[in-house]
Amino acid sequence: MFLFHWPILFLVLPLPWLLRGLLPPARRGSDGCLFLPFAEPLDAATQRLMPRRNWWLLLLLWLLLVGAAARPQWLGEPLRIVESGRSLILAVDVSGSMATTDLDPIGGKQTRLDVIKRLAGEFIAQRRGDRIGLILFGSNAYLQAPLTFDRKTVRALLEQASIGVAGRETAIGNALGLAIKRLRHAPEGKAVLVLMTDGANTAGIVSPHRAADFAAASGLRVYTIGVGAAPATDASPMTAPSGDPMADLDEALLREIASRTGGRYFRATDRQGLRRIYRLLNRLEPVSGGEEIVRPVRELYPWPLGGAFTISLLLAWQAGGRRLA
Repeated sequence: MFLFHWPILFLVLPLPWLLRGLLPPARRGSDGCLFLPFAEPLDAATQRLMPRRNWWLLLLLWLLLVGAAARPQWLGEPLRIVESGRSLILAVDVSGSMATTDLDPIGGKQTRLDVIKRLAGEFIAQRRGDRIGLILFGSNAYLQAPLTFDRKTVRALLEQASIGVAGRETAIGNALGLAIKRLRHAPEGKAVLVLMTDGANTAGIVSPHRAADFAAASGLRVYTIGVGAAPATDASPMTAPSGDPMADLDEALLREIASRTGGRYFRATDRQGLRRIYRLLNRLEPVSGGEEIVRPVRELYPWPLGGAFTISLLLAWQAGGRRLA
């Protein structure tokens, strides 16, 4: 369907004729400061620059300019977009202890972060209709991807995450605080944070307990996931950072955060366990929601604007040719 976004601008169409009738004509004085013996032929040549047959070009030029200002548009066919209205942020620990390979007991080549990137990427791809964001945290927390419907971009940014990019320690409180800040405008009950870590809060300026209180007050629901093999199957010192205090998982803190905010705590001891957790999250926070009808809009103003520019060039070329003649 064709329409003008600002059709009221067509009211200015008679403006040139109104100004011509209302404003006094320019006076032709004879007391010039300079005497030009060739002034009369020059004045006659000027009168010939715009013959009467070109007035229709000026009229067309004005119509095209007003038409472009009215912003012509073409509305496409209606499209249905599934939208749950949920805003979901993934907060992923990228501290030094995430280099441990205990989630991959068979191959022993993929780190905890590698496993999370693959399985969390699959989880992101399934969240059709949600706005997804990504936070990476280590010694501090950083927003890697703001809330967006572009799941492919968020997944690509997660794939680019590397261990130590945000520092070697773990600032759980900072990650919570940043998520609260980014989700403060989400509708009530539609803000969700999934926080994944393998350590304890060892850095940052925000207390995780205080941040959990703020999250609960703002209506943010937090699901926490503790990552790392069970004590009986812990990786050997060859695959785990020896003597690293960040490798000790603070399950009590993660349980408290989830409990205060109405979420749940999960423990992922291997790849399959983490996959089951993501499946359970899909059931706890289903993506099924309402549908929004949108119509793609194609702007058409460049066409009349280009036509007006072409006419301007034509009139300038004609005037220049007459001057040379």
